[in-house]
Amino acid sequence: MNAVHSKEVEEIRGLIEHWADAVRRKDMDGILRHHAPDFIMFDVPPPLQSKGIEAYRDTWPLFFGASPQKPVFDVVDLKITAGTNVAFAIALMRCVEVKATGSNDLDFRLTICFEKIAGQWTFTHEHHSVPAGD
Repeated sequence: MNAVHSKEVEEIRGLIEHWADAVRRKDMDGILRHHAPDFIMFDVPPPLQSKGIEAYRDTWPLFFGASPQKPVFDVVDLKITAGTNVAFAIALMRCVEVKATGSNDLDFRLTICFEKIAGQWTFTHEHHSVPAGD
């Protein structure tokens, strides 16, 4: 990896760490801060696709409602590939889901796509998934 790409990878790693920390603090402004207005997300619970920053914002109450009082949202394994204007990150994530019968660890996969817009790395797409059940 050359020095430019290494710098880009570290910038993106910082954005992801700040985003995950904002989730744990339920800080909606922090969660949305570096997302594009036309952001698109594919998520585990419906809807299949959320288009636009407002639709993305609307998905968080469901997550927070199913989380412990202090949400668990841990980046377990993160790999980032970056060019000068586009990048993607893949991660294994851990969160906890609260049910009437107790709490369960909920491991999921995350892919994030970034574009450099006006000189700033910007989240343009997230894809969350879990392995298919029986």
